[in-house]
Amino acid sequence: MALQAVPLADSIARRYFNHGIDHDDLVQVARLAVVKAVRRYRLGAGTGFTAYAVPTISGEVKRFFRDHGWSVRPPRRVQELRMRVQSEEERLRHLMLRHPTDSEIAAVVRCTPHEVVEARASSGAFHATSLDAPTPAGDTLGDQMSGAASPAEDIVVRDALRRGVASLDERQRLVVRLRFADDLTQCEIAARIGVSQMQVSRMLSRIIDTLRCALDDRRLEPA
Repeated sequence: MALQAVPLADSIARRYFNHGIDHDDLVQVARLAVVKAVRRYRLGAGTGFTAYAVPTISGEVKRFFRDHGWSVRPPRRVQELRMRVQSEEERLRHLMLRHPTDSEIAAVVRCTPHEVVEARASSGAFHATSLDAPTPAGDTLGDQMSGAASPAEDIVVRDALRRGVASLDERQRLVVRLRFADDLTQCEIAARIGVSQMQVSRMLSRIIDTLRCALDDRRLEPA
């Protein structure tokens, strides 16, 4: 049973290639997950082994991402700037009794407002598990957008959404995190990134259209 499931494990691992994690490591994690699935699977439980193994393998790979890497690793310069931006943003927030604008933070850390956005986005929007982070509603961004009918389809959907998020620019990824993970309102997001509420609304509409197109394209691919 385990040997027969190896191609399935390799197929799932390949969906996560080119996201900052060594390919061999992903394959190894996926194949070890097959062993775990075989040990836990019980014949006659009413579920075929493949349907049982898919979420087990996918879950192990996702946990490996969470613990060992970024889906898109930001440059060291951005990572270092992120630490300074976070520190100064918190200090200014307490000092000004409001969220500082990107321009105000940039003036303190001596960079451009665009670099502030890029640095802040690297704090979470790039991470592979951003689609799996719990939202205030108790589900995840992946849950909210997928509508998957089965565990196997759920993997395809989440992979498509990750690809869609990866295609967004830094500011758009930040807006995704602020809206769906941090549950900020459009007005709060506007104040955070220094634009109008209407601009945030339009940006969210474009983001959702992009993610839906990525999802539709992935679902139309031949199996």
